[in-house]
Amino acid sequence: MRLGAQVSVSGGLFNAFKNAKEIGADSMMFYTRSNRQWKAKPISVEDQEKYKATAEEYSAIFPAVVHANYLMNLASPEEDKWAKSYDAMVDEITRTGQVGVNNMVVHPGSHMFKEKKATEQQIIEAEWAGLDRIVKGVKRALDETAETSPDVVICLETMAGQGTNLGFKFEHLGYLIKEIDGGDRVGVCFDTCHVFTAGYDIRTPEAYAETMALFDEKVGLQHIKCFHFNDSKFDLGSRKDRHQHIGKGFLGEQAFANLVNDPRWADHPAHLETPKSEDNEETGESVEMDPVNLAKLRSLITS
Repeated sequence: MRLGAQVSVSGGLFNAFKNAKEIGADSMMFYTRSNRQWKAKPISVEDQEKYKATAEEYSAIFPAVVHANYLMNLASPEEDKWAKSYDAMVDEITRTGQVGVNNMVVHPGSHMFKEKKATEQQIIEAEWAGLDRIVKGVKRALDETAETSPDVVICLETMAGQGTNLGFKFEHLGYLIKEIDGGDRVGVCFDTCHVFTAGYDIRTPEAYAETMALFDEKVGLQHIKCFHFNDSKFDLGSRKDRHQHIGKGFLGEQAFANLVNDPRWADHPAHLETPKSEDNEETGESVEMDPVNLAKLRSLITS
């Protein structure tokens, strides 16, 4: 696998490569803009060219993946929020295409139905209504960017199921991909922490094989374009999204050994979203953890 991490682009998008090299990454993931602001400064032609030139200089670091901002919610029932999210989605696709990156990770969205005494049926109806709003937005965004960013693939992320988030059931992702009908321009980002806390076990070779077979049935393994490698601070089915260092959480080392030794993912990028630092218990000094987590993942490779 192409192992890497989410890296900073402070000072310019091109700096992602230097930061990736410093932690020993084979690939990298980054934001092209603030992940928690609606408005973003356009990427100038000069910055686009500088990024592409740096990509050639650091050709050993590939592929790059862009993560879209967190504010977008195409599942929102509020028209203004949906329209704002749609515009942001088009902008994110455009920015990703401008720097020549193919895969763009997107959180599917949240249906926002929070009635305290809601029945299970009402919640299910809210989920599927939210999924249909996502379909509408992604289909339109793909059409609008078909000529400007034809190579950008929207990678819908598997989610933990916190709150009203969608995408925590494999059925959700299968439905989205089928209904969007975007061909090669729609895929999945498989997040280990999210899948696990959503209720799908990957901790043993047997559990991993069963979960991947189920994913293949409900979604299709061919749709997985990239991975997020995160251990979990919470247990199976907790539906909580809290990342932990590799091997230090409820997933444990074997879960990641199952993935890094699976030949189906040999050329796929997998990126850490684990805490960036941790205090040394003996010295109290802060330790940069991306190199530590990458080294742990590589130590698990046996094939």
